[in-house]
Amino acid sequence: MTDRTWLADRFETFRPRLQSVAYNMLGSVSEAEDAVQECWLRLDRSDSDAIQNLGTWLTTVVGRICLDVLRTRKSQREDYVGTWLPEPLIQEPREAGPEHQAELADTLGLALLVVLETLSPAERLAFVLHDIFGLSFEDIGEITDRSAIAARQLASRARRRVRTAPRPDTDLTAQRRVVDAFLVAARSGDFDALLSILAPHSVLRVDIGPDMVQAPVVGAAEVAHRILATAPRFISLARPILVNGCAGLMFEPDGRPALAVLGFTVVGGRIEALDLIIDAAKLSATDLPAP
Repeated sequence: MTDRTWLADRFETFRPRLQSVAYNMLGSVSEAEDAVQECWLRLDRSDSDAIQNLGTWLTTVVGRICLDVLRTRKSQREDYVGTWLPEPLIQEPREAGPEHQAELADTLGLALLVVLETLSPAERLAFVLHDIFGLSFEDIGEITDRSAIAARQLASRARRRVRTAPRPDTDLTAQRRVVDAFLVAARSGDFDALLSILAPHSVLRVDIGPDMVQAPVVGAAEVAHRILATAPRFISLARPILVNGCAGLMFEPDGRPALAVLGFTVVGGRIEALDLIIDAAKLSATDLPAP
């Protein structure tokens, strides 16, 4: 085995973690894959013998790459007039067994990723790398060209903003019961039943694409009316799926690409947020499983 082959094998052991770091930083599956690939290229060009802790080195490098992407994207996002939602991470429900719990533990829900999008690039990096992946403030300061104290302050500011994001119930079976009840109510057109499973200040966000404005719908009654106005056309296409580790739905005609993915944020047994992703670019960039 050559040194390069050995290094490539070592890199592959870290790839899932790096992919998770990059996705949580960027909210984009395709951009995360590009960031991880760039990380490998930098490792391949480096003096690997001088690297003392490969895991920390790789996390630091992929964090720096993502920070550059976020800074560039921040200026580009000014032209994004539609509602932005992240590219969803999709799994079949049967994949949520014990062997997947470690992977799901690092998966941030759609609602939290929406809040992270309001942070500055440096704040987002500090929060994700420290609070989610345990990187030291010294390492984060090196990435952001700040002191460890300044990096700690970045994470603290981010944490205060993140507190506004709803925290999903951890029981996936309980989540699924709520989503199943949502399906029953939507299929039957039962407004009262739908209202009973929506939190009073629930929100429906719809990402159609960068050029189409779809304002969020806020309030249980308003969300229920919107759902029942559109459900008859699409509800028969829904099938259960995991969206960012939580119970969700995919709307998929037989033998054709998915039309949409709907993520749910269930808190205290009621739906706090519904995130509907229709943007074809985000769906095609995601590895959608076959039924």
